[in-house]
Amino acid sequence: MTQASTSAAQRPTARSPRPIDIALLASVFIVAACGLLYELAAGALASYLLGDSVLQFSTIIGTYMFAMGVGSWLSRYFERQLPAHFLRIELMVALVGGSLPAALFLANAYTPGSFHFLLYGLVLVVGMLVGLEIPLVMRILKRNVALKDLISQVLTFDYLGALAVSLAFPIFLVPHLGLIRTGLLFGLLNALVAVWALWLFRWELRRFRAHALACAGVIALLAAGLWGSEQITHFAEDKFYQDRIVFAVQSPYQRIVVTNGKLGHRLFLNGNLQFAEHDEYRYHEALVHPAMSAQGAPKRVVVLGGGDGMAVREILKYPSVESVTLVELDPAMTKLFTDNPTLAGLNHHSLSDPRVHIVNEDAFQWLQQGVDSPPGRPKANRTPSGGNEPRAAGSVGADSFFDVMVVDFPDPTNFAIGKLYTNSFYALLEKHLSASGYAVIQTTSPLVARQSFWTVVQTVESVGLTATPYHVHVPSFGEWGFTLASHRPWRMPTTLPPGMRFLSIPTVPLMFDFPLDMARVPAEVNRLSNQVLVNTYEREWGMVATH
Repeated sequence: MTQASTSAAQRPTARSPRPIDIALLASVFIVAACGLLYELAAGALASYLLGDSVLQFSTIIGTYMFAMGVGSWLSRYFERQLPAHFLRIELMVALVGGSLPAALFLANAYTPGSFHFLLYGLVLVVGMLVGLEIPLVMRILKRNVALKDLISQVLTFDYLGALAVSLAFPIFLVPHLGLIRTGLLFGLLNALVAVWALWLFRWELRRFRAHALACAGVIALLAAGLWGSEQITHFAEDKFYQDRIVFAVQSPYQRIVVTNGKLGHRLFLNGNLQFAEHDEYRYHEALVHPAMSAQGAPKRVVVLGGGDGMAVREILKYPSVESVTLVELDPAMTKLFTDNPTLAGLNHHSLSDPRVHIVNEDAFQWLQQGVDSPPGRPKANRTPSGGNEPRAAGSVGADSFFDVMVVDFPDPTNFAIGKLYTNSFYALLEKHLSASGYAVIQTTSPLVARQSFWTVVQTVESVGLTATPYHVHVPSFGEWGFTLASHRPWRMPTTLPPGMRFLSIPTVPLMFDFPLDMARVPAEVNRLSNQVLVNTYEREWGMVATH
């Protein structure tokens, strides 16, 4: 027999897949899904807690892929007892990957200084273990499957598993289970793959009893963690937020937490304070009334962001208001501040007012739809008085012009929010602002983030609007800034509605005086193509965090 014929005789021949091969390919699907889930969970947690989602996801993905490459390279050193090695690796992935979100939440609450180290350490470990899994499965399958079929089948199931979890993670898993439960659940799936391997290769495994006990121990630990996941979450968040948590939910867009303590209720989005009950009136009066009072008799008002309804509460103090459109991306926010009696009481049940129309859409796209409305769709005409032809209350749409536009977004901690501070977004504002109208924009701290503040002012001016910046002291935030934008110069109001707790006519001019340490500095225009504001903001606030 020739050498060529001998080699051909030794190659696996094409045959119908055995049950054990089908089982292993199914395990590839689960392994791939779990591996990507741990990567997504690490990236999501890093973006929640550290900000700048593009940077966090990029570095997490890069580190994870590098670690997988290291794991694949190390697989060459596993020569004997491959099923036993595969089983042990599955158990380690299950334990480390499944507990990753819980461990990071606890580290952020109790040892924040070690968070970065633990984050990338866990990503490296999980990545290396996941990188070991697929090569070992392929070498086990190679006993009975031809190479070309082996590669195509393994990669097909690998990619299908990744696709399934990439769709389920943002749509179902995180909104309904939360990150901690999701991690532990997928850890259990990895552990069940190990149990599957224990059964499939029971005749090959040495020390079967020890492997069975290891599987049972890991499953018991993960099941206990899953059962106590709520307690783990509260344990971590109670320490992080200090006050008692009265409401917490993970929506598809953010983690919403409401606490209650000596200073009243506080709202946090992804760990960032949005308002504190004891002084939020300072912020919201300063945000709303300089624009509303200067306009004179505003009829149509839009609030972009501000799903807590506090800005709407201040707007409704003007009897001239006919309609308020609240555009808030997250329906969980508007539902919470509409239905929860305590929180609805804080906004005086403003979101239930018949003049208020709630739109749960992305503000950028909502404004863009109005600008790009097709021929035949009714469009309001901009008039010198700032009014449009009357419509039914609550029916004002994205194709309308507004007398006052209140822009109350979170600070630009990442590029997803940063797009709402670009010249492209402010150009849309300009197109929807009536000739006599005013827009007001929450603009971060001119003291802590001076460059960022003036970047927003510069960006507003770049679209042809007059920018009038001002600031106010809010104890929970410190010195805080806003920017008025209009087609005409802003004018000092002569009256304010009754019920003010902070503002008065004599104190309004004081907000427009900037001391030397907050005075204007040169700044770039923030564009979609560069998003310089996000980097500037991270640098300035990062300097505060490190001191």
